[in-house]
Amino acid sequence: MKILLINVALRPKSTVKFLPLGLAYIATALKNANFSFDLLDIDAYRYSDEEIHAFLSKNHYDVILMGCIVTGYRIIKEYARIIRKYYPDSTIIVGNSVADSIPDILLSKTETDIVIIGEGDVTIVELLESLENGKDLAGVQGIAFKTWNSGIHRTPDRPPIKDLSRIPFIDYSIWDMEIYIEGYRNGLNEPTPLPRSKIRGIAVNTARGCVNRCTFCYHVFRNVPYRHRPWKHVLGEIRYLIENYQMNYIGFHDELTFSSKHSVKEFIEAMKESGLHFFWTADSRGNLFTREEDLELLLALKEIGCVGMGYSLESSNHEILTAMNKHMTPEQFTTQTSLFIKAGIPAWTSLVFGFPQETPETIKNTIDCCIQNKIYPSAGYLLPFPGSEMYQYAMDRGIIDKDDEEAYLLKLGDRQDLRVNLTSMPDLLFQKVLTDELQRCNETLNIGLSEQELTKTQYYRVPEGGQSADKAR
Repeated sequence: MKILLINVALRPKSTVKFLPLGLAYIATALKNANFSFDLLDIDAYRYSDEEIHAFLSKNHYDVILMGCIVTGYRIIKEYARIIRKYYPDSTIIVGNSVADSIPDILLSKTETDIVIIGEGDVTIVELLESLENGKDLAGVQGIAFKTWNSGIHRTPDRPPIKDLSRIPFIDYSIWDMEIYIEGYRNGLNEPTPLPRSKIRGIAVNTARGCVNRCTFCYHVFRNVPYRHRPWKHVLGEIRYLIENYQMNYIGFHDELTFSSKHSVKEFIEAMKESGLHFFWTADSRGNLFTREEDLELLLALKEIGCVGMGYSLESSNHEILTAMNKHMTPEQFTTQTSLFIKAGIPAWTSLVFGFPQETPETIKNTIDCCIQNKIYPSAGYLLPFPGSEMYQYAMDRGIIDKDDEEAYLLKLGDRQDLRVNLTSMPDLLFQKVLTDELQRCNETLNIGLSEQELTKTQYYRVPEGGQSADKAR
């Protein structure tokens, strides 16, 4: 059984390249289960359409695996179409949130044969074993698939892996690490602790899920408890990266890295015991550090290499924050930011504009909050994801056509473009107010983007393509 893994490119023009952690875990599980496979890493090498067609035409695969976040639905649909053209009888399997959040649409509207729902580390191995041995797919938990009569069968959900230390370290030898080290370097926020050319960094995952359930958010682990890898396990992987790839910079790329001060203290102790030295960034709750005595913790984090922390404000309006289910206040955000400033740790935040309660005044007040706190925001429009409460809100009001959801899905992309407007403001007014306010933020904080860049990206951290703060919940 010949297997092909495809790593798609969601942003082919960006110089930033992050190792695809989800797919890397899947590739590692396959290798450890003694499955041989080829890797078509489109994102690393930015293959052209012609190169992709040439590759597929010269090879043949029985099973093709790919996946991405749900905003890449149209990309997955197109790749599935192309794959089916070359391999009419092959099995196309799709994972990640594009599969988890819209399994029925993916199976009925694209050439996809099987989708993986939820955690894929164990599921993918059982699925491939069943395909190889001709077993009934109904016995594999955590999938949905097309049936012989054009129906869709969904199996019971697979229980989440409780102890994440059971999951092996990523097998980094599968990937072209030098490309990803360079691509990661291109996405770093300023100021960098070393000259950019001297930084050797990579993304590492410490947790799965999030303690919060924001109404605009959807991720594969949304409906399972938040789980964190033991810090000694995480640092064991980082030790391997340092010894084998000379890493000196780690970005903890999680939905949420620090959910409690207890976890922070455990990390500090584990770092001191490890004897490791590297620079790192992470994500925390926006109201985790709200007491003056928390400054001691932040100073300890800086001492062990912290060079930046992301945490989300999203809005400074109490009504909107309640609608988001954020469980925090702007006052807590301000207190936390002041403590990070005192500790000398750079911080960044994320803003989401476009909840039904949004007005020109709420936009202005949110920008005022960022300016007052001297914190650079990554700003974007509300983008209702399938499976989230705001997606259902838009469906219930006919803003997203429930009889043609795919029309909306095909328009999805980055949140810097207005895809759907849930406010009472006309589109042009909404866009103008937001652009003007972000221009004011840009000028006041002297970030240095041109007006053309500002209007095009609405992305306000330096350099372009820096790590997204969207993960900080």
